[in-house]
Amino acid sequence: MTDSGSVERPSVERPSVERPRKGDRVAAFFDLDKTVIAKSSTLAFSRPFFQEGLINRRAVLKSAYAQFVFMLAGADADQMDRMRAHITALCEGWDVEQVRAIVDETLHDIVDPLVYKEATQLIGEHRDSGHDVVVVSASGEEIVAPIAGMVGAHHSVGTRMVVSDGRYSGDIDFYCYGENKAVAVRELAERHGYDLSASHAYSDSITDLPLLDAVGHPTVVNPDRALRKVAAQRGWPVLTFSDPVPLRARFPTPSGTAVAAAAVSLGAVAAAGFAWYGLRRRRPR
Repeated sequence: MTDSGSVERPSVERPSVERPRKGDRVAAFFDLDKTVIAKSSTLAFSRPFFQEGLINRRAVLKSAYAQFVFMLAGADADQMDRMRAHITALCEGWDVEQVRAIVDETLHDIVDPLVYKEATQLIGEHRDSGHDVVVVSASGEEIVAPIAGMVGAHHSVGTRMVVSDGRYSGDIDFYCYGENKAVAVRELAERHGYDLSASHAYSDSITDLPLLDAVGHPTVVNPDRALRKVAAQRGWPVLTFSDPVPLRARFPTPSGTAVAAAAVSLGAVAAAGFAWYGLRRRRPR
C-alpha cells in the first residue's frame, strides 16, 4: 500500500478483471511457483528439514543449487518426471507427524517473503470481482493448501502422496502436473459450476499449457522461453511479477490447524534438491 493507504497496481499492462454475468460462476486459476511466489515451493523447505535431521548438509547444498537453476531456467517435462521419481524414493518411510511439526513452525518464515506483491493485488482484484481464486500446483497439496489460504484463495489443488500407517509409502496418488492440471480444473469446474470459457488462468511454464488452454482468458506470468513464444503467437497477455514482499501485513495469519495441514507430501520437498542437482550433473555439456 502507498503512504496514503491506497493499493498500488502492478506496473504491467493486462486485461481488466470484470464481474461475471448474473448466474455465471467464474474462477481464476493460479500456478504457484514463479507465478504467486518467487521460488520453488518444493525446494524452499530444505533447510528446516536439515535442521530436524531428515536430510544431511549435502542435500541442503544441492537444494540451494537446484533453486538457483530453477530461478534461471525452470524445469522441463523430462526433469520434472525424473524429479518426481526421485522424490518418492527419498521420502519413503518419513514420519508424517514429524513433517507436520516442522512445517507448522517454519511455513510463514519461509513463504511470507516470497509472495509477489503483484500476485496478491491480482488475486484481490479477482476476489473483488466475485471470482473464486484457485491455486493449482505440482507441489504437495498439503503445502499448496496453506499457501493458498495465506494469499486469499478459495480452493487449491496439489500433488497427493500416499500415506500408510502415518508414513510416506513412496507412491503418488495424483500428480498435479501437465495435462493433470487441466483435468483438475475441469473437475473443479464441474463441482463448483465454473464457466471455464469465462474463467482465467495464470502460469509461467510451458508445461502448464493444458491449464492455460482450459480457460477462456489465459495469461502468462514470468514465462519461460517456450511459453513466451506461444503467448506471442496466440496474442496472450504477458505479465512480469518482480516484487516479492512479506505477506504478514497484507493477510491475516491462518490458524495453527491450517498451517499444520501443510504436512503430508512435504517429505518430497528436500528430495527435489537431490533430483535437480543430479539431473544437471548428468546432462551432457
